[in-house]
Amino acid sequence: MAEGSHAYNSVWQARSDAWSQLDEAADRLIRQTTTGELKDRYVGICGELLETINAFEPYWAYPGPAQFARVQRAFAAGNYDRFGRTVSRINRALTTESYRSGDVDAAGRDELDMFPADPRQLEDLTANERERPYFEVLVVAQMTEAQEAALRNEVRGWRRPDDEFVYELVVVGSGDEALVAARLNPNLQAVVVRRRFSHQSVRDLSALSEFVDPALSDELGGHVSPDERAQILATWLTRLRPELDLYLMTEINVESVAGQLGQYFRRVFHAREGVLELHLSILYGVAERYRTPFFSALKQYSHRPTGVFHALPISQGKSIVNSHWIKDMIGFYGLDVFMAETSATCGGLDSLLEPTGPLREAQQLAAKAYGSRHTYFVTNGTSTANKIVTQSLVAPGDIVLLDRNCHQSHHYGMMMAGANVVYLEAYPLTDYTMYGAVPLREIKSKLLALKHAGKLDRVKMMSLTNCTFDGIVYDVERVMEECLAIKPDLVFLWDEAWFAFARFHPVYRNRTAMASARALRDRLEDPAYRAAYEAELQTVPEDATDEDLLNRRLRPDPARARVRVYATQSTHKTLTALRQGSMIHVHDQDFDQKVSEAFHEAYMGHTSTSPNYQILASLDLGRRQVALEGVELVQRQIENAMQLRDAIDNHPLLRTYMRCLSTADLIPEQFRPSRIDQPLRSGLRDMTKVWQDDEFVLDPSRITLSIGRTGYDGDTFKREQLMDRYGVQINKTSRNTVLFMTNIGTTRSSVAFLVEVLVSIAQNLRDTVADMSIGELGRFEKAVYRLTERAVPLPDFSGFHAVFRDGSGAEPTPEGDVRRAFYLSYDDTNCEYLTGDEVLEKLDAGTDVVSATFVTPYPPGFPVLVPGQVFSRGILQFLRDLDTPEIHGYTPDAGFRVYTDKAIEQASTTRLTHVTSNGRAELSGEDVLSGLA
Repeated sequence: MAEGSHAYNSVWQARSDAWSQLDEAADRLIRQTTTGELKDRYVGICGELLETINAFEPYWAYPGPAQFARVQRAFAAGNYDRFGRTVSRINRALTTESYRSGDVDAAGRDELDMFPADPRQLEDLTANERERPYFEVLVVAQMTEAQEAALRNEVRGWRRPDDEFVYELVVVGSGDEALVAARLNPNLQAVVVRRRFSHQSVRDLSALSEFVDPALSDELGGHVSPDERAQILATWLTRLRPELDLYLMTEINVESVAGQLGQYFRRVFHAREGVLELHLSILYGVAERYRTPFFSALKQYSHRPTGVFHALPISQGKSIVNSHWIKDMIGFYGLDVFMAETSATCGGLDSLLEPTGPLREAQQLAAKAYGSRHTYFVTNGTSTANKIVTQSLVAPGDIVLLDRNCHQSHHYGMMMAGANVVYLEAYPLTDYTMYGAVPLREIKSKLLALKHAGKLDRVKMMSLTNCTFDGIVYDVERVMEECLAIKPDLVFLWDEAWFAFARFHPVYRNRTAMASARALRDRLEDPAYRAAYEAELQTVPEDATDEDLLNRRLRPDPARARVRVYATQSTHKTLTALRQGSMIHVHDQDFDQKVSEAFHEAYMGHTSTSPNYQILASLDLGRRQVALEGVELVQRQIENAMQLRDAIDNHPLLRTYMRCLSTADLIPEQFRPSRIDQPLRSGLRDMTKVWQDDEFVLDPSRITLSIGRTGYDGDTFKREQLMDRYGVQINKTSRNTVLFMTNIGTTRSSVAFLVEVLVSIAQNLRDTVADMSIGELGRFEKAVYRLTERAVPLPDFSGFHAVFRDGSGAEPTPEGDVRRAFYLSYDDTNCEYLTGDEVLEKLDAGTDVVSATFVTPYPPGFPVLVPGQVFSRGILQFLRDLDTPEIHGYTPDAGFRVYTDKAIEQASTTRLTHVTSNGRAELSGEDVLSGLA
């Protein structure tokens, strides 16, 4: 595809646009006024578009090879009237997606041949039959046109009016085309592989070269048996689209083949016997993913008459329907919402705290969809999910490595668990007053320092945010791999609050916690890895320094490493769920033996005994949606983001005042060995390479817009321009940027609206600047200079005061007791308020000033001080330069809440006694009596 068309994700849109353009060109072609050179011109345009579409069409069931061949024949024969009518009909069906229900123009029904065995039966379809969900099945087999037509007719012949779904076939003859179809066609839900297929297509796939992987053709084209070839293809398809149901049809030794290849396929059938059973299995496999146990139970419950004699007067709307004053509540929300309200855990429903029925099934289905071993629903957000995981894993005195710029819930979780926290520093992006992600070198250096201090046995967990708010994504598998080489039983908590959608994109998926955990465990169990590890071990010198270890890729010992991974996700933020609907995903080898009881207690401690069943039902439905159409939704989300980037960067006026930041802007070159500055615009191969090799990558669905040249700071631009004037909602800003995020609900129309808004803002700004006086223009240019040229240096984390640090160990380490520092402030006599100038005076006098609270400026939204941390001149200067009116933990009238010198002096007399037998920390009696811990 052409340069700049972002081929890695735009084929669907290119196909859709090509059909629309063909419809428009065909309409112009058949007009009576189109003659001579003009007619020749449109004939040429139609020919080029047909050639473009011809590359795509074999991989979709509609309009299908027979219908598209008729289009081509009509055009080649010069029958432009028929050509134009047919193209118009197809384009309308594609645009409205009416082909899914067979609801197409009557005039074309004899040609479309979609659902029933006899096309004339389309007129007899019931409303229920028209509403049946539609999907497509890929068949990989070498077939003649006659054999393909016979197979389609045979499959259609098995259809019944009461089938829950309806599907059509896409037939390809080679393994490379099977991979292309799986990449391009989101309608696919199942793949049927027959033993006889070619390793390489006879078609010209040059137009789709971005989607052809030569490595697959090489594997399939070697000296392998048909059974091995089927296994190779199944492995590639599973890696690409794990949600697809795979079936194998074989002509010989079906029993033997089932024993050998059954693990790669859902079912194995004999070719001469299994078409009906295959048909039923395909429907059943999709029905498994379509099933929503809890939503269905709740819906059924809502239809039962009940008598409520305990709690929840709103149950089944009873306190509303007879009210004289709040009946508008039903008018606004609808009756069904209240009919499904209950606090009961019986009658077909279930308990969130002890699920044994439909809720348990719903969570099991979610675990399968998200690739975890266990999944738990959370009804009060990922803030609570983070605290549940932390409390179940961390005990007082345990050391935890934590990204300093993480969500506030992690800081509070550390405080509640009594962890000793080692804060990790992310790389700074000074020009935009934000931080990126934590380099692996930083993580390894902290672990090695703790090892030298003799504290590695106390290190329990590391928590990182993937991806960050600004879209920086870690190489999750590599981070865990190298950390396990130093600390083999380290537990990982990945905060994926904004990354739940990533599971459902083949490129994103490999950088998610659950996919990485499974890949890492599979690799550690591979005998080939063990041999490679033993060989590499011989190359590491006995006297290797920390610098040597920091500069080389570390490999964990497969005999000692344990894969223990947790991910928390805000389903409601990036997928379909009601607000506060979140999930905890677990892939922990030691969960059942070491964590399950503590996890259950933490879950009980943080979860309401009266959870909102509407939230739970929405999580069940959201899982169904992504299990069946997640690939399509996420691809469109990315495509919309790319359309937005192009619309901004290519608009002459918008370019004057705004710019979309690129990967090179947000990820320094030392973290990008690929050296590709714009992978988002470089095609599938480059993007795949970047996502395989680079330490950090940028999520394409997030657009950080630099707006410094407008003269507005980020917060003002958000409030006064976007929200107040145009109703455009965004969340994240920095000193000179705003963040736009596309999601699975974003449409092309909403992207167009945002572009209109930005153009309107730019036009108003242009007109305003043109009318400025000399003085006003000077002030405007000064504001622009301040936002674009004068960067605000980001402060380093100053560290905990010595009184909150553990002085034990062979070498000093930076971990601090956040809980002790936090609760010391509960006695007001331990605290005082100081202005910024007063803090500076004490620092100049050589006195430490210790924060009693979290101090978090908005924007950018990360804490620059946590309880127990020492003030520094850099931190104070940063807060002054930032010039933001909203700083949590700072009172304009009083100043910063800090500990008095006396409180620090008294706290220094307390101590922590570490129990070396279990690595835990216990408070001494002096601590308890003083009430300071």
